[in-house]
Amino acid sequence: MNIAELYDQSDAVALAEHVAKGDVTPGELLDEALARVAALNPQLNAVTLLREDVARRLIEEGLPEGPLRGVPFLLKDLGAEAIDFPSNNGSRLFANTRYAQDSAIYARLRAAGLVTFGRTTSPEGGVGPTTESAVYGGPTRNPWNLDHTPGGSSGGAAAAVAAGILPAAHGSDGGGSVRIPASSCGLFGFKATRARTPDGPYVGEGWAGMAIDGFLTRSVRDSAVLLDATQGPDLGAPYVAPPLKASFSAALARRDGPFTIAFTTTTLTGDPIAPECRAAVEAAVKLLESLGHRLVEARPEADTAGMMAAWTKIVGCGTALTVESAVRRRGRPLEDGEIESVARSAVEYARGISGADYLEAVNKVHAYGREMAAFFQRADFFLTATLAEPPAKLGRFDHVGRDYLDYRMGPDGVFAYSPFTAAFNASGQPAASLPLHWTAEGLPVGIHLAAPFGHDEALLGLCARIEEAAPWAGRRPPIARKQVEPKI
Repeated sequence: MNIAELYDQSDAVALAEHVAKGDVTPGELLDEALARVAALNPQLNAVTLLREDVARRLIEEGLPEGPLRGVPFLLKDLGAEAIDFPSNNGSRLFANTRYAQDSAIYARLRAAGLVTFGRTTSPEGGVGPTTESAVYGGPTRNPWNLDHTPGGSSGGAAAAVAAGILPAAHGSDGGGSVRIPASSCGLFGFKATRARTPDGPYVGEGWAGMAIDGFLTRSVRDSAVLLDATQGPDLGAPYVAPPLKASFSAALARRDGPFTIAFTTTTLTGDPIAPECRAAVEAAVKLLESLGHRLVEARPEADTAGMMAAWTKIVGCGTALTVESAVRRRGRPLEDGEIESVARSAVEYARGISGADYLEAVNKVHAYGREMAAFFQRADFFLTATLAEPPAKLGRFDHVGRDYLDYRMGPDGVFAYSPFTAAFNASGQPAASLPLHWTAEGLPVGIHLAAPFGHDEALLGLCARIEEAAPWAGRRPPIARKQVEPKI
């Protein structure tokens, strides 16, 4: 087997095993990853801030004996602060921002033995279900169809993994930003319980505790190993997730059940979803029933519309804080073109929100978490589509000429398109998107599973059983298949 075939047929865990056995070196894996960036990134625009010199140095200095030693890796261009990896944070305002120390999440990824060699694209401020930021000179494209979005805000990570540039990549999720790209690109995306992974030292909490780091992977076990490598509070964390009973990796072997799984083929407020998304849920219901579980049609009796309005206030204020702090630190006003329309509008919107309004929004989000916890007294898991539609065409959710409030809450806005994922950022509950369905046009459609607060291991175990029953790793977009064809 040549290295291209080995690379294509292995997830991150398998690549680390090949390194450990001496089948391949970390340098050879890095060579393959960089060759794929060169071949595919001109079409995708998913990888930015390449730092080959840093990756070579990490290998030369000696990689830690971690569970993913030698595997090429990319950080999202938002958060995951690292001395060796400047960031744009998806914005011209923050272009080439440098850091004086490593974030806890990056330090843990490095300790796992990963060879980080760059960053992946993100929308400005992590806002939106697409990745079309001006700082990258053009949109990031979906490997399954280059006219469609790979999702956001971890869209670059998802596009890179789906295209076969690397088996797994870092992402983050404040309203679905791991799960939306996972659904859009045919990948597995897991959002852990609130505070399961560290935020420090640069951030006290993201978006009132709704944001959390995560990963885009092709296999469930890669997510498990990455979560094990990074989970747990960092120094000075304001709150922590309930401790795991064992580990994410141990959860891969769980065969619990049978479970009671609630499901809906509508949005959480009863509105219809696209036929392909409904079909994905219906097929998942049959699959889970075939595995012995009890499926019950039900929706939470929770104020989802009110929660989403509160979420929008919190994120608007978060955007204003980020922008205004940067402007204040540098000591000169914001210039034309430094931020895009959605961010500029969000700053204006936030100026009309009082301190009391903000705290009321936080209380609304916490009240929603209590409502969702009550729903999970009647069911072990909750099944929905990940998105209300297949992946949108590029341009529909870009940040050009948009009013923030309409962008989020309008009749054709973000929450109409993605009505499920933010609910579990608000509640803090673990949730995952699994790639179980493709449209007739070949676009991925994810299904979404959520669990009670702190029940990460049970959810991951169920995901592993679903992957076992309906494996998806062999499904690759045409752009990836072309990349790994043997060279003659």
